[in-house]
Amino acid sequence: MGLDVILPVYGLALLDTMSPATIGISIYLLLSAGARTARLLFSYLATVALFYFCLGTALMAGLGAVVDSLGDAANSRTAYLIQAGLGAALFVGAWFVPTKKKNDDGSPGRGERRAARVQTVPAMVGLGLTTGLLEAATALPYLAAIGLMTSAELSPAQWAPLLAGYNLVMVAPGVLLFLVWRVAGERVRARFERFRDWLQANSAETLAWIMGIAGFLLARDAIAVLHTEFGLFG
Repeated sequence: MGLDVILPVYGLALLDTMSPATIGISIYLLLSAGARTARLLFSYLATVALFYFCLGTALMAGLGAVVDSLGDAANSRTAYLIQAGLGAALFVGAWFVPTKKKNDDGSPGRGERRAARVQTVPAMVGLGLTTGLLEAATALPYLAAIGLMTSAELSPAQWAPLLAGYNLVMVAPGVLLFLVWRVAGERVRARFERFRDWLQANSAETLAWIMGIAGFLLARDAIAVLHTEFGLFG
Protein backbone atom coordinates (compact mmCIF):
# COMPACT_ATOMS: atom_id res chain seq x y z
CA MET A 1 0.00 0.00 0.00
CA GLY A 2 1.54 3.25 -1.16
CA LEU A 3 0.91 6.95 -0.91
CA ASP A 4 -1.26 6.74 -4.04
CA VAL A 5 -3.89 5.09 -1.81
CA ILE A 6 -3.13 6.65 1.58
CA LEU A 7 -3.15 10.29 0.47
CA PRO A 8 -6.52 10.22 -1.36
CA VAL A 9 -8.16 8.25 1.46
CA TYR A 10 -6.99 10.66 4.15
CA GLY A 11 -7.78 13.59 1.88
CA LEU A 12 -11.35 12.31 1.87
CA ALA A 13 -11.15 11.88 5.67
CA LEU A 14 -10.24 15.56 6.01
CA LEU A 15 -13.19 16.38 3.78
CA ASP A 16 -15.42 14.32 6.07
CA THR A 17 -14.46 16.53 9.01
CA MET A 18 -16.78 19.15 7.48
CA SER A 19 -19.90 17.25 8.61
CA PRO A 20 -22.34 19.93 9.84
CA ALA A 21 -24.17 17.43 12.05
CA THR A 22 -21.15 16.19 13.99
CA ILE A 23 -19.60 19.65 14.41
CA GLY A 24 -22.95 21.26 15.21
CA ILE A 25 -23.82 18.75 17.93
CA SER A 26 -20.30 18.98 19.37
CA ILE A 27 -20.58 22.77 19.63
CA TYR A 28 -24.07 22.53 21.11
CA LEU A 29 -22.83 20.18 23.85
CA LEU A 30 -19.86 22.43 24.60
CA LEU A 31 -22.17 25.40 24.98
CA SER A 32 -24.85 23.70 27.05
CA ALA A 33 -23.71 20.53 28.84
CA GLY A 34 -21.69 22.13 31.63
CA ALA A 35 -19.77 19.71 33.86
CA ARG A 36 -21.03 16.73 31.85
CA THR A 37 -19.52 18.01 28.60
CA ALA A 38 -16.56 15.63 28.34
CA ARG A 39 -18.56 12.51 29.18
CA LEU A 40 -21.42 13.35 26.82
CA LEU A 41 -19.31 14.65 23.94
CA PHE A 42 -16.87 11.74 23.88
CA SER A 43 -19.72 9.23 24.20
CA TYR A 44 -21.26 10.81 21.10
CA LEU A 45 -18.02 11.03 19.11
CA ALA A 46 -16.95 7.48 20.01
CA THR A 47 -20.34 6.15 18.91
CA VAL A 48 -20.12 7.95 15.56
CA ALA A 49 -16.57 6.68 14.95
CA LEU A 50 -17.42 3.10 15.95
CA PHE A 51 -20.61 3.10 13.84
CA TYR A 52 -18.74 4.17 10.73
CA PHE A 53 -15.90 1.74 11.39
CA CYS A 54 -18.41 -1.14 11.58
CA LEU A 55 -20.19 0.14 8.47
CA GLY A 56 -16.89 0.48 6.62
CA THR A 57 -15.83 -3.02 7.65
CA ALA A 58 -19.10 -4.44 6.37
CA LEU A 59 -18.79 -2.52 3.10
CA MET A 60 -15.15 -3.52 2.59
CA ALA A 61 -15.96 -7.18 3.23
CA GLY A 62 -18.99 -7.07 0.93
CA LEU A 63 -17.30 -5.11 -1.84
CA GLY A 64 -14.20 -7.27 -1.54
CA ALA A 65 -16.32 -10.38 -2.10
CA VAL A 66 -17.97 -8.76 -5.12
CA VAL A 67 -14.59 -7.77 -6.56
CA ASP A 68 -13.27 -11.30 -6.06
CA SER A 69 -16.31 -12.78 -7.78
CA LEU A 70 -15.99 -10.41 -10.72
CA GLY A 71 -12.32 -11.17 -11.13
CA ASP A 72 -10.60 -9.19 -13.88
CA ALA A 73 -13.83 -7.35 -14.74
CA ALA A 74 -13.51 -5.28 -11.54
CA ASN A 75 -10.15 -3.96 -12.72
CA SER A 76 -11.07 -3.53 -16.37
CA ARG A 77 -11.11 -0.37 -18.42
CA THR A 78 -14.92 -0.39 -18.29
CA ALA A 79 -14.94 -0.50 -14.47
CA TYR A 80 -12.61 2.49 -14.24
CA LEU A 81 -14.59 4.36 -16.87
CA ILE A 82 -17.70 3.83 -14.70
CA GLN A 83 -15.81 5.12 -11.66
CA ALA A 84 -14.64 8.17 -13.63
CA GLY A 85 -18.23 8.76 -14.77
CA LEU A 86 -19.57 8.56 -11.23
CA GLY A 87 -16.91 10.98 -10.03
CA ALA A 88 -17.70 13.39 -12.85
CA ALA A 89 -21.43 13.13 -12.08
CA LEU A 90 -20.81 14.03 -8.42
CA PHE A 91 -18.60 16.94 -9.42
CA VAL A 92 -21.16 18.32 -11.86
CA GLY A 93 -24.05 17.62 -9.48
CA ALA A 94 -22.36 19.74 -6.83
CA TRP A 95 -23.12 22.81 -8.93
CA PHE A 96 -26.84 22.05 -8.83
CA VAL A 97 -27.28 21.48 -5.09
CA PRO A 98 -30.03 23.85 -3.85
CA THR A 99 -28.48 26.48 -1.63
CA LYS A 100 -31.64 27.55 0.18
CA LYS A 101 -30.72 28.27 3.76
CA LYS A 102 -32.26 26.22 6.54
CA ASN A 103 -32.69 27.18 10.18
CA ASP A 104 -31.68 30.73 9.26
CA ASP A 105 -33.91 31.98 12.05
CA GLY A 106 -31.31 30.80 14.56
CA SER A 107 -33.33 27.79 15.72
CA PRO A 108 -31.36 24.63 16.47
CA GLY A 109 -31.13 21.84 13.92
CA ARG A 110 -32.75 18.43 14.29
CA GLY A 111 -29.67 16.83 15.89
CA GLU A 112 -29.30 19.64 18.39
CA ARG A 113 -32.98 19.41 19.34
CA ARG A 114 -32.47 15.72 20.10
CA ALA A 115 -29.37 16.53 22.14
CA ALA A 116 -31.30 19.12 24.11
CA ARG A 117 -34.08 16.74 25.12
CA VAL A 118 -32.00 14.24 27.13
CA GLN A 119 -28.36 14.90 27.96
CA THR A 120 -27.27 11.49 29.24
CA VAL A 121 -24.64 9.02 28.01
CA PRO A 122 -27.23 6.52 26.67
CA ALA A 123 -28.95 9.39 24.87
CA MET A 124 -25.63 10.45 23.30
CA VAL A 125 -24.99 6.88 22.15
CA GLY A 126 -28.46 6.82 20.61
CA LEU A 127 -27.86 10.20 19.01
CA GLY A 128 -24.55 9.00 17.56
CA LEU A 129 -26.25 5.96 16.05
CA THR A 130 -29.05 8.13 14.69
CA THR A 131 -26.57 10.55 13.14
CA GLY A 132 -24.73 7.65 11.49
CA LEU A 133 -27.90 6.03 10.17
CA LEU A 134 -29.29 9.29 8.78
CA GLU A 135 -26.04 10.33 7.10
CA ALA A 136 -24.70 6.93 5.96
CA ALA A 137 -26.43 7.02 2.59
CA THR A 138 -25.08 10.51 1.86
CA ALA A 139 -21.61 10.07 3.38
CA LEU A 140 -20.01 10.67 -0.01
CA PRO A 141 -16.35 11.04 1.09
CA TYR A 142 -16.62 7.86 3.18
CA LEU A 143 -18.19 5.86 0.36
CA ALA A 144 -15.58 7.22 -2.06
CA ALA A 145 -12.78 6.16 0.32
CA ILE A 146 -14.29 2.67 0.56
CA GLY A 147 -14.34 2.54 -3.24
CA LEU A 148 -10.69 3.60 -3.49
CA MET A 149 -9.55 1.02 -0.93
CA THR A 150 -11.56 -1.69 -2.65
CA SER A 151 -10.18 -0.88 -6.11
CA ALA A 152 -6.65 -0.99 -4.63
CA GLU A 153 -7.35 -4.60 -3.52
CA LEU A 154 -5.98 -4.07 -0.02
CA SER A 155 -5.82 -6.95 2.43
CA PRO A 156 -7.73 -6.69 5.74
CA ALA A 157 -4.41 -6.09 7.53
CA GLN A 158 -3.93 -3.03 5.30
CA TRP A 159 -7.41 -1.52 5.08
CA ALA A 160 -8.46 -2.07 8.73
CA PRO A 161 -5.94 0.39 10.25
CA LEU A 162 -6.47 2.76 7.32
CA LEU A 163 -10.21 2.68 7.98
CA ALA A 164 -9.72 3.14 11.74
CA GLY A 165 -7.50 6.15 11.10
CA TYR A 166 -10.12 7.58 8.75
CA ASN A 167 -12.75 7.40 11.47
CA LEU A 168 -10.49 9.04 14.02
CA VAL A 169 -9.84 11.90 11.60
CA MET A 170 -13.60 12.16 10.97
CA VAL A 171 -14.37 12.98 14.61
CA ALA A 172 -11.17 14.96 15.27
CA PRO A 173 -12.91 18.38 14.95
CA GLY A 174 -15.09 17.56 17.95
CA VAL A 175 -12.00 16.68 20.00
CA LEU A 176 -10.19 19.85 18.88
CA LEU A 177 -13.21 22.00 19.71
CA PHE A 178 -13.33 20.40 23.18
CA LEU A 179 -9.63 21.20 23.76
CA VAL A 180 -10.16 24.81 22.68
CA TRP A 181 -13.15 25.03 25.02
CA ARG A 182 -11.16 23.60 27.93
CA VAL A 183 -8.38 26.14 27.39
CA ALA A 184 -10.42 29.24 26.55
CA GLY A 185 -13.85 28.49 28.03
CA GLU A 186 -16.30 31.36 28.07
CA ARG A 187 -13.89 33.55 26.11
CA VAL A 188 -14.78 31.64 22.92
CA ARG A 189 -18.51 31.20 23.60
CA ALA A 190 -19.53 34.03 21.27
CA ARG A 191 -17.31 32.66 18.49
CA PHE A 192 -18.67 29.14 18.93
CA GLU A 193 -22.22 30.47 18.76
CA ARG A 194 -21.45 32.35 15.54
CA PHE A 195 -19.78 29.26 14.07
CA ARG A 196 -22.81 27.13 14.99
CA ASP A 197 -25.14 29.64 13.33
CA TRP A 198 -22.93 29.73 10.23
CA LEU A 199 -23.02 25.92 9.95
CA GLN A 200 -26.80 25.92 10.19
CA ALA A 201 -27.14 28.60 7.54
CA ASN A 202 -24.62 27.11 5.09
CA SER A 203 -25.22 23.35 5.30
CA ALA A 204 -26.28 23.18 1.63
CA GLU A 205 -23.12 24.93 0.45
CA THR A 206 -21.06 22.54 2.58
CA LEU A 207 -22.76 19.55 0.94
CA ALA A 208 -21.99 20.99 -2.48
CA TRP A 209 -18.30 21.35 -1.64
CA ILE A 210 -18.18 17.80 -0.26
CA MET A 211 -19.83 16.39 -3.39
CA GLY A 212 -17.54 18.31 -5.70
CA ILE A 213 -14.28 17.36 -3.98
CA ALA A 214 -15.27 13.70 -3.51
CA GLY A 215 -16.28 13.50 -7.16
CA PHE A 216 -13.01 15.07 -8.26
CA LEU A 217 -10.92 12.60 -6.21
CA LEU A 218 -12.88 9.61 -7.53
CA ALA A 219 -12.55 10.77 -11.14
CA ARG A 220 -8.87 11.67 -10.71
CA ASP A 221 -8.04 8.21 -9.35
CA ALA A 222 -9.88 6.48 -12.21
CA ILE A 223 -8.33 8.71 -14.89
CA ALA A 224 -4.84 8.10 -13.48
CA VAL A 225 -5.35 4.31 -13.73
CA LEU A 226 -6.87 4.59 -17.19
CA HIS A 227 -3.85 6.61 -18.32
CA THR A 228 -1.09 4.47 -16.75
CA GLU A 229 -2.62 1.01 -17.13
CA PHE A 230 -4.71 1.31 -20.29
CA GLY A 231 -2.96 4.07 -22.20
CA LEU A 232 -5.95 6.38 -22.44
CA PHE A 233 -5.65 10.16 -22.59
CA GLY A 234 -2.31 10.22 -24.36
